[in-house]
Amino acid sequence: MSKDATPALRTNRSFVIREGRFTDGQKKAFETLWPKYGIDTGENDLFDPTCSFVNQQPLILDVGFGNGDSLLSLAQQRPDMNFLGVEVYRPGIGAVLLKLQKHDINNVRVMNVDAMQLLKTHMPSDILAGVMVWFPDPWPKKRHHKRRLVQEAFLSELSRCMQNKGILHLASDWQPYVEFMFDHVALVKTFNRLKTDINPLKLERPPTRFEQRGLRKGHLVSDLIYQVSK
Repeated sequence: MSKDATPALRTNRSFVIREGRFTDGQKKAFETLWPKYGIDTGENDLFDPTCSFVNQQPLILDVGFGNGDSLLSLAQQRPDMNFLGVEVYRPGIGAVLLKLQKHDINNVRVMNVDAMQLLKTHMPSDILAGVMVWFPDPWPKKRHHKRRLVQEAFLSELSRCMQNKGILHLASDWQPYVEFMFDHVALVKTFNRLKTDINPLKLERPPTRFEQRGLRKGHLVSDLIYQVSK
């Protein structure tokens, strides 16, 4: 998973801009494939899935999809669902555009926008059947904790945008952040924790690059799964 994004609507950034290296293929993907898979938003435009997806079916938001392997896995697991991937790092978006074309996947759309800005400005209420936030930047130093994405303000916006009985799936290999997320989700009363063996969306989390790196370092990977009750 990638690191989290810069909000235009808040002071504390949850990531540092590191554009990374564009390959020629990724640059070309932006030029040729963005019109098919990418979604642009105006300053105050609301996201409308009926204008973006061929089939109208449950919508899942994947926040910070990195190189896109997990996003593609989800889309292939559940072709009866639509997936909106949000990422701020354009090389990762270029990579996923190429993969979407290669595998002829039509139930994924991507946005190059900060997740908090998307929720506050562009996302209607009660629209999301599920949200995945896997391995967000843990910002381990205490002075940087304010930059962590998964905290009360973000979770409150998620709750507003999620449908009743919608599923939130968080994952991290940094245990202090797992505890931090657990405490902040508890502040938003609409989220009820589920046992990790309960999988209402029938979506399996594929191993990500960040997870594999954490496991090599001996980190414990934890999943937190919640259901919205409105």
